[in-house]
Amino acid sequence: MLWSGWGDPAEAAPLPDTVIGLLRDLLGVEPRGSGPVALEDVTVPEPQWEPAARRALVAAVGGEEHVRTDPEARIRHTRGKSTPDLLRIRAGDVTDVPAAVVLPAGHDEVLAVLGACAEHGLAAVPFGGGTSVVGGLAPERRGPFVALDLRRMDGLLALDPVSRTATLQPGLRAPRAEALLAEHGFTLGHFPQSYEWATIGGFAATRSSGQASAGYGRFDEMVLGLTLATPRGTLDTGRAPRSAAGPDLRQLVLGSEGAFGVITAVTVRIRPVPPVRVYEGWRFGSFEEGATALRRLAQDGPRPTVLRLSDETETLVGLAQPDAIGSGPRESSAGCLAVVGHEGTEEDTAHRGERAAAVLRACGGTPLGEEPGRRWADGRYSAPYLRDALLDAGALVETLETATFWSRVPELYAAVRDALTGTLTEAGTPPLVMCHISHVYENGASLYFTVVSAQGEDAVAHWTRAKHAANEAILAAGGTISHHHGVGTDHRDWYLREAGPLGVDALRAVKRRLDPDGVLNPGVLLPAD
Repeated sequence: MLWSGWGDPAEAAPLPDTVIGLLRDLLGVEPRGSGPVALEDVTVPEPQWEPAARRALVAAVGGEEHVRTDPEARIRHTRGKSTPDLLRIRAGDVTDVPAAVVLPAGHDEVLAVLGACAEHGLAAVPFGGGTSVVGGLAPERRGPFVALDLRRMDGLLALDPVSRTATLQPGLRAPRAEALLAEHGFTLGHFPQSYEWATIGGFAATRSSGQASAGYGRFDEMVLGLTLATPRGTLDTGRAPRSAAGPDLRQLVLGSEGAFGVITAVTVRIRPVPPVRVYEGWRFGSFEEGATALRRLAQDGPRPTVLRLSDETETLVGLAQPDAIGSGPRESSAGCLAVVGHEGTEEDTAHRGERAAAVLRACGGTPLGEEPGRRWADGRYSAPYLRDALLDAGALVETLETATFWSRVPELYAAVRDALTGTLTEAGTPPLVMCHISHVYENGASLYFTVVSAQGEDAVAHWTRAKHAANEAILAAGGTISHHHGVGTDHRDWYLREAGPLGVDALRAVKRRLDPDGVLNPGVLLPAD
């Protein structure tokens, strides 16, 4: 992973001249004088800890080579990949740098690391792919902390083809997990935008949702069992697909973001690899009309595997097909683009496709064939690279997401757009605000916003004001503060309001019982003591 941006540097590409011109003419974006600082020019302070702490960590993971304190390793584990994270690291700001990167090889070593941290007053931040975009890897703590990198825990522990389950280790990156499962003819079916870099443990810890969620479900719906290492010992959950034996403790771990423990194994349901995947484009006259069509399919069926809808602005710019950015949609400059995908056998996909097409036509949709769907599928992991290129060009670009019930979607959509547009315009940088629906349910849907504007004098402070305004708008309109990005530190204060005082007290009680010394990811999910 590029230390100052996203993904593989070889995959990055500069912006086309048409996009640079659009940014200048539409938003007043001016190129910055310089790019990110060089890695070798970043000054990293020496770890402020007792030698005994390092010795204890080395003993916990079986050798000096698994406790890294070199500057590069520590820089690469500083914060996540939100736009504020990148703006700060590109400027050489490493105020959140860990004292060390610790690499355990298994559950028992994770327990030993947590014990050593508790004994020596260190915090521990679980680190998978480093793809957090909500401040989930920057603890709020005075004093040293270690990044608990789980990359050595990257195996397929068990596969039950009869029950169609697999047990995976948390540091297993998604593409490798798919490859291991494919050797046995199975797939997890979880393909978020972070797919190429994110890990199984991260998916569980943040309640991730993949782009094929309409067909495969969210990641938390796939999880059948979890093993959690805590400073107080081991928590094992899930001994049957469903149970009436009290509250489901899996749900306590899912979405906990490393605040209660470190996930060391995840048992998930798997499905046979589909022999056929078909993605199509459909056009609707308006976002409202397209949302009605998506609701009809989500509620009455047949539900496609992939179902997403870009609003008029996102469609016009071409963000629904990242390789077409700046060129606009080829078919028409009006309306909204929907991508509809079906996976399964040839007979099943054909049958469901015909039934879905009848619903989409009845709702005013116009079929565009497979070409828009193929282009979306080919470019669906490229948007974060585009974000880096936009930052290089002097633009401020960031995303945020929420979800609500179908009846509230129009109000929530308008409220967030107005909050972002109003705040950034008042600051002298009128934005381009785009949105799409990418996850649908019988009772509601998610809204995913992308914002582009000029950076202003202080880009981090500039975005922070806009983000706070959007968060307030989300809660006021009845949305949830996050559908799949998670809480981190960026959403924490609004999450506390969403959960309510009694709910927060219950979570604090869990935190005190599992992590009495406040070792785990302090300030993430809950305020640090």
